[in-house]
This record gives sequence, C-alpha cells and structure tokens, in this order.
Amino acid sequence: GEGNIYPELVLNQVLDREEIPEFSLTLTALDGGSPPRSGTALVRILVLDVNDNAPDFVRSLYKVQVPENSPVGSMVVSVSARDLDTGSNGEIAYAFSYATERILKTFQINPTSGSLHLKAQLDYEAIQTYTLTIQAKDGGGLSGKCTVVVDVTDINDNRPELLLSSLTSPIAENSPETVVAVFRIRDRDSGNNGKTVCSIQDDVPFILKPSVENFYTLVTEKPLDRERNTEYNITITVTDLGTPRLKTEHNITVLVSDVNDNAPAFTQTSYTLFVRENNSPALHIGSVSATDRDSGTNAQVTYSLLPPQDPHLPLASLVSINADNGHLFALRSLDYEALQAFEFRVGATDRGSPALSREALVRVLVLDANDNSPFVLYPLQN
Repeated sequence: GEGNIYPELVLNQVLDREEIPEFSLTLTALDGGSPPRSGTALVRILVLDVNDNAPDFVRSLYKVQVPENSPVGSMVVSVSARDLDTGSNGEIAYAFSYATERILKTFQINPTSGSLHLKAQLDYEAIQTYTLTIQAKDGGGLSGKCTVVVDVTDINDNRPELLLSSLTSPIAENSPETVVAVFRIRDRDSGNNGKTVCSIQDDVPFILKPSVENFYTLVTEKPLDRERNTEYNITITVTDLGTPRLKTEHNITVLVSDVNDNAPAFTQTSYTLFVRENNSPALHIGSVSATDRDSGTNAQVTYSLLPPQDPHLPLASLVSINADNGHLFALRSLDYEALQAFEFRVGATDRGSPALSREALVRVLVLDANDNSPFVLYPLQN
C-alpha cells in the first residue's frame, strides 16, 4: 500500500581504498504478505582512489662504499620507494633534492628505476664522502625523501712525492757529519697506500735520518775525500706500502769542494844533473817537478831554492830556479878543476791556506872538458 520504496545506502565511516578496495552487498526487499515474499539485488561498491599516500622509501638511509677507480656509468646503488595509491597517484619519479653542482656533475639517477650511476670519475684525494638527498614524487604531487651516503674508498693511485726543502752542495772534504739535504715525503693516498719507506743506495757515504712528520735529513756518514771522489750521485727511493707498490726516485748530485790537505809531491826524492864545464851562463841544466792532488789554488805549486847546508857554497851565484815550472839554470860558467860537484835542496810550496810544502835534493855533477895542456914539473921550465 505504500507503493515504491527507494532505499539509500549511507556511509557510516570513511572508506580506505588501500584497506578495502571493493564491497559486495546483497540488498533484500520483503513485501507485507503472508507469507512474505522477497527479492534480492547484488550491490557492488568500488572505492575510487584519491592521492592520500605519499611515496615511502624502503630505507630512509642508504650507505654505500665505492672504489675511486670505478668506471664512469657504473651503478652506485638502487633506491626504492612505494606508493599505496593507484594510477598516476602511485606512479613515482626519482630526482635529486637540493643537490650541489658537484653532485650533479658526479652522479645521475634514473627517474624511473631509482638506480644511481656515476657520471664522472671519483677521486678519493679530492672528496671522500658524498651525501645525496633523493626525492620520490608521485603523480599527484606528494613526495618522500631518503639520504644516500657514498663513501669513496681509496686505491693506490698516487705515487709518493719528495719535496726538497734544502740542499747543500758543494760539501767541503774532511768535514765532520754534515747535513746535505732536508726533504719531506708525502703520499696523498690513505692507510697502507699512504705509508712510505725511504732509502738510498748502499755504495755512498751518506745516511738517511728520519725526523718528525715525514721529514728526512741526508747527512754524510764520514768525512769525504775529494781526491777519491769529486762528486756523488745519490738516488733517493721512496716506496709506498700499497698494492701494487708505487715508488718515486729523486736524484741529488753532491759536489765535494777541496781543502788543502795534500802537500806537493816531487816526482823523485832526489835528482842528479850533469853539466859539462865551461858552459855558457844561464844554461838550462835540468828541471824538477812536483804535483799536488788538490785543486784550484791549493794545487798551484811554486818552486824555490832552499838555503844550502854548506854555508860556504855560493848557491845563489851558481844556479837559479824558475818558480813556476821548476827549470834550473846555471848562472855562470862552471870549472871542473875548481868544483866537481855540489848539491842543494829545492822546495815546492802550494798556494793553499795554510800552505803546504815538500823538498827534494838536487845533485849537480860537473863533467870535465879537455881544457888544460900538460906541463912539465921537472926539470923546471921558464
């Protein structure tokens, strides 16, 4: 009797598609007869999505270690976010958030898959750690963020460096322990890759002494002798403890300067000269020679006549010597019948300070000439 009835289905609470995306209800209509008759209808309710869920990363923090020699284009890490919404509301695009220029030059992210790749070569010695913020944004404008920390691991790609602070050359011979060079060792790698060992060859009279903060001093092990070696070529070898080991060699040339430690030495300890009598004055009768192992003025020799042991010998009127070359000259004509032989000493003195000298003996023998006629002793003649 009431005619048609139009029932209304009313929500008692807010629907959540992510919990129940669909309802299936059976609607039953009963009439008022006896017995009552009924009819049923199936009501299917589909819950439509709204963008009420922001993308959510599986992990809020990703930590990854990447060797510095990783090739460009290699994958660093893959981030992942999920969105419970559907359709465009659940479609996620990945991008950097608040990225610096260096990060944008070094990394790139796939907007669809979330994989992070290298865009440029890494360098541990320049930057050891990168901190990236990655954003996942859905089609409805909601977004979520995660942090990726990339630790660059070191490889042994830097050779040790030798930084020379001072070098003293030449070194005076006969000097006690002397500092020749001061230098510092540096390796830009880390760990064992940055630890170094320093050495020189064994056949040189020098030793290395380590100091603070990777400083070394190169010192003489014993007094040097210029007459044995005028210079030394020292090779300083620096090797790190990385794998593989890298080394650097640095060459230093040390000159040895002369000290007047050698006296002149005559070629003979004594010289014997022969002069025929009746010689012409200023005759060159012979030479003496001395050498000095030193160098420069220390090796320049000056010759001189030394005072004779016989005070009655008129040496100054008999011979003279050239001070520069040691040539000896007879100053006057000699007479065998008056003087058959005489000897004297010559000195060789260098020009060092203090000057050193040696002496040698010179013996002059006068040779007879047939310059006297026989004469009769008896009987007496006028």
